[in-house]
Amino acid sequence: MGTITLQQAANWCGGSIDPKYKDVTFFGANNDTRKLEEGQLFIALKGQRDGHDFVNAALEKGAAAVLCTHCDGDYPAIVVEDTRVALGQIARGERERIGMKVVGVTGSVGKSTTKEMVAAVLESTYRVSKTPANHNNDIGMPMAILSMPEDTEVAVLEMGMNHFGEISYLTSIGKPDVAVIINIGTMHIEHLGSQEGILKAKMEIVEGMGPEGVLVLNGDDLLLQTQRNATDKKVVYFGAENQTNDVLAENVNQTENGLSFTVKAGKTQFPVGLALEGNHFVNDALAAVAVGLEMGVAPANITSALAAFQNMAGRQEIYEKNGYTIIQDCYNAGPESMNAALTVLGNRNGRRIAVLGDMLELGICADAEHYKIGRIAAQKVDVLLAYGPYSIRVLKGAITGGMPQAKARAFTERKNLVQALKHLARPGDVILFKGSRGMHMEYVLEAFLAEEK
Repeated sequence: MGTITLQQAANWCGGSIDPKYKDVTFFGANNDTRKLEEGQLFIALKGQRDGHDFVNAALEKGAAAVLCTHCDGDYPAIVVEDTRVALGQIARGERERIGMKVVGVTGSVGKSTTKEMVAAVLESTYRVSKTPANHNNDIGMPMAILSMPEDTEVAVLEMGMNHFGEISYLTSIGKPDVAVIINIGTMHIEHLGSQEGILKAKMEIVEGMGPEGVLVLNGDDLLLQTQRNATDKKVVYFGAENQTNDVLAENVNQTENGLSFTVKAGKTQFPVGLALEGNHFVNDALAAVAVGLEMGVAPANITSALAAFQNMAGRQEIYEKNGYTIIQDCYNAGPESMNAALTVLGNRNGRRIAVLGDMLELGICADAEHYKIGRIAAQKVDVLLAYGPYSIRVLKGAITGGMPQAKARAFTERKNLVQALKHLARPGDVILFKGSRGMHMEYVLEAFLAEEK
């Protein structure tokens, strides 16, 4: 990773330093003393806890210096008005110093998987760094940039948001050369009012792009289809449905071995195979294909990279345990991804049990969307266990959709849910665990699989 002097960092963020410390160097940054590594810059953020209270602990653990709003002692420090803003400015400076190309990835559903696929495709040709899990916000993404090696040729940055202006801020730091918007769903509609509001917030990503920037968009998404003439950037559309897409998937086929399809891009055609279940992965892969082709990756390299691709932990992991087939998809959930997961479960042999936690941040749409998921589940699963404040809405949707009342139950207590699942599950069942991050469905899974003491 790059080594930065305090003088360089202070110049980038407009901070002040004690001249005797100007040549002190750091590599990487962290705001959590529990995860801080020796030689990193400690970021004293003001949140629920004031990071300045942990400066001494950070120095004892080996922090090279501190980014803070005030010093209470004699130690290497950059003093600024706002540590969050300064962190972003330092990350922008480092990104420009390294001179790497940047691919920014955003969208309502599947952006983490798409980010991983894009990185996998580009790694076949370039030295690639990427944002790790959960590092897609105004703190995590800058810290990820500061931890990237100096020889990074391409950085793949996931950009998340739930309010207007957040993507705008991230793109001002990352300044993507290529930007991907995978879709416009309903996640975070509570804060953005409508899908049109979500589109507007996602399209903020173009603000940080230069005149030669390329926008890679899902051409099967009705809202994104309108954007070709709404920007001065080059637009490349991908998809499996709209025949006018620039990068098109044909002959999509799901087998026991995974997904396969043929890519058609102009006069270029080549096969893609994925060891994943569910047609919702097709557009994620197509986005990676489009980026790869735009950045000069050979089709053969794209094919081999995607054939070897494995998804991140917690995102639709399918495995056998204690006689059950487990579909662990606990990372997050919205209406679109919940529907996709239920489709994967519905295509499985055996008794199909859906253990579904609430979908958060849906605002006034929450009642209707949970009801809808219940109706969808009624057509795809044999047993439904819903968990959370909106579980009763899921239950009502399922019963209205034709599921026998004895096969659908609602829970507001995790321990009751686990007890019920242990009582009814039997070897050979296929069980899906999915819900929004805040529902911690991984705890339900862990408790279910735990051996009785």
